[in-house]
Amino acid sequence: MSWAHVFTDTFIVGFILLFFRFAALFIATPIFSHQSIPINIRGSMAFFFAIVFYPSMPPLAIEINVVSIVIAILSEFMFGLAIGLVLQIAYNVITFGGGLITHMMGFSMASAVDPQSGISMPIISQFLSLMALMILFAIDLHHWLLIFIDSSLQNIPLGGFLLEKNLVDYSIKAFSNMFVVGFMIAFPTIALGILQDIIFGMIMKTMPQFNVLVIGFPIKIAISFAVLIATFSVIMFIVKNEMHEAFNILEMFFRVQ
Repeated sequence: MSWAHVFTDTFIVGFILLFFRFAALFIATPIFSHQSIPINIRGSMAFFFAIVFYPSMPPLAIEINVVSIVIAILSEFMFGLAIGLVLQIAYNVITFGGGLITHMMGFSMASAVDPQSGISMPIISQFLSLMALMILFAIDLHHWLLIFIDSSLQNIPLGGFLLEKNLVDYSIKAFSNMFVVGFMIAFPTIALGILQDIIFGMIMKTMPQFNVLVIGFPIKIAISFAVLIATFSVIMFIVKNEMHEAFNILEMFFRVQ
């Protein structure tokens, strides 16, 4: 069989669309979008997985012309970005909760560049974010994504994804729920921090010579660290459940158009 019969227009267009589906996935999802992974490595990964998953791709269902190909490429980017949006919202609960904990501990000015997003982030948020990333690797989130893409080839043809209104509504609700779950993560530290402030205020009323800056802040930081250590496993469990729910939402909304 000659190469001319293998590399047909349908083969080339299908491979390009599959490549863009993986490329959008590696750009937007929490694990693969890590800033420490160079863009050329992510492009190589998308090219490799496009080769691996091409045999399981169903026949191409779009017309072979410039307009339909451009629309199909945009559809594939929208597909990957929609997956990334749902997963990023679930993942960012740890960042928001960590920010509240940082503020309560008095570390508001202590920030560092987050290697995942490339932006400045409170130090506790960065620590919890990296720990959550390790948990995601431990529960094989990267394998879930690849399996999800494999099943999506049967449920959503290449170039056939359309953004549903229900998915947009869910994203808005999930974004508001991110603040609620983030507050739940930080609540033990916030509650004890407020209690400490009340106690320190009462002590200062009875003992004016009590120096809060010298004595109170170290005590507050030590207690906050103790609470963070005690609740660490629960925080990671919440993040894991949020990611499970996000994948259930993806399976629910992404249908054949």
